[in-house]
Amino acid sequence: MSEEIKQAVARGEMLPLMEEFYTIQGEGFHTGTAAYFIRVGGCDVGCHWCDVKESWDANLHPPTATSEIVAHARQYADTVVVTGGEPLTWDMSVLTSELKSQGMRVHIETSGAYPVTGNWDWFCLSPKKTKLPVDEAYDCADELKVIIHNKHDFIFAEQQAEKVNVNAILFLQPEWSKREEMTPLIVDYVMSNPKWRVSLQTHKYLNIP
Repeated sequence: MSEEIKQAVARGEMLPLMEEFYTIQGEGFHTGTAAYFIRVGGCDVGCHWCDVKESWDANLHPPTATSEIVAHARQYADTVVVTGGEPLTWDMSVLTSELKSQGMRVHIETSGAYPVTGNWDWFCLSPKKTKLPVDEAYDCADELKVIIHNKHDFIFAEQQAEKVNVNAILFLQPEWSKREEMTPLIVDYVMSNPKWRVSLQTHKYLNIP
């Protein structure tokens, strides 16, 4: 990679684009709504159950001009979801500025492990034990989505709920490979602790991206 491209990536004028696609949001608060997804490569948070491990190595995904990404997105949808990988590995300021200049709503799905860049209409914080969010991410969160892989994750969820701002909407979501075991526990937990809501990966049930 040339020094010029490296500098463009550092400035957020190019991003390691893994994939982009128009689909239905499958998780969290905006479940069931149409959105254009931009998946950015690069992540060192290292969740063992991650279902897109191919996103981890940014070097596998070609640096793509941010203006090109925006041009693609505006053809499909009014709402864009930026995900990864871990999108906050990179400076998101240019991407969000250009998307919003086209009149689009811009959402992010992030572990919050890196400083918050960009201007977001919706901030989905999904914290991971391996690399906890920065304080600013808790302040920004519109929704907190905690993945439940085992019973201890309920304790982790409560710890994270104490840190987010008072307006954040709280979700518990079963990790897909453990869904049959964890979903009934989540249902019982939410019924006993109604500040929480259930999130499911409905796109996987619908067999869409």
